[in-house]
Amino acid sequence: MNGRLPPWFKQPPADPKVMSTMDGLLKGLSLETVCESAHCPNIGRCFTGGTATFLILGNVCSRHCTFCAVKKGHPTSVDKNEPRHLLEAVTKLGLDYIVITSVTRDDLPDGGAAQFAKTIKTLHENREDAIVEVLVPDFLDNESALRTVVEAWPEVINHNIETVARLYPEARPEANYRRSLGLLSRVKSLDPEIVTKSGLMLGLGETKAEIIGAMSDLREASCDLLTIGQYLSPSSHHHPVVRFISPEEFAEFADVGWEMGFGGIASAPLARSSFQANELYARAKKPRPTR
Repeated sequence: MNGRLPPWFKQPPADPKVMSTMDGLLKGLSLETVCESAHCPNIGRCFTGGTATFLILGNVCSRHCTFCAVKKGHPTSVDKNEPRHLLEAVTKLGLDYIVITSVTRDDLPDGGAAQFAKTIKTLHENREDAIVEVLVPDFLDNESALRTVVEAWPEVINHNIETVARLYPEARPEANYRRSLGLLSRVKSLDPEIVTKSGLMLGLGETKAEIIGAMSDLREASCDLLTIGQYLSPSSHHHPVVRFISPEEFAEFADVGWEMGFGGIASAPLARSSFQANELYARAKKPRPTR
């Protein structure tokens, strides 16, 4: 789909000085963010608010999802100092809610689970009141790797199913829909106290029935929190945007999600898996909001 974005995507321009300061902080500590690597449309708003979603294990992914802007190819070696650098950035930014994700590292025996665990433990040991949310890959169904992350005790474990089952061969050729659902379910079996979370992108060609079916599958996997946002193609070489979903349709999916029993749901064009994550986590503790 060509043409301009719908008017509801319009956002105020980011302050260049703020963006430069954040960029300098991150580069000075050799840190990556998914905000930059994935071309997130909310980057200006988040950086201006002094927050970011950290990307560990490098910035090169071992998989080739057709929707994602993150670099693909041969990943770099794991930086043993990364957890300490991330702690320094979190301290300088004064973050109490910390969101960490990674590229997929199928080249590593544990998929990078040990680095996730080390990062979580470093943060908890040095910032006792901080809440840590991790957005993890599927670890190729390696239960030992998942257990390593769970036993590091992050407050939230997020794993995005991204799209409906029918579109996996096209959008996520190296992933597996049932494997991703199984990961979320397994987290709950390993530690029921951990909040689980997932996300969907809309506009890749899915039907309304498929979206609701995916939401139902997530609830069956005991997923607590859900984000639903509009897919935006990073370039002409990526999966095209088949359709732009209106804010009203997103609101309808939110209502469906509340009826299904999600503890918190963010459904809007610009909703992303880590955008305003602290608010979604807090909302899970409260009754369904009224509109």
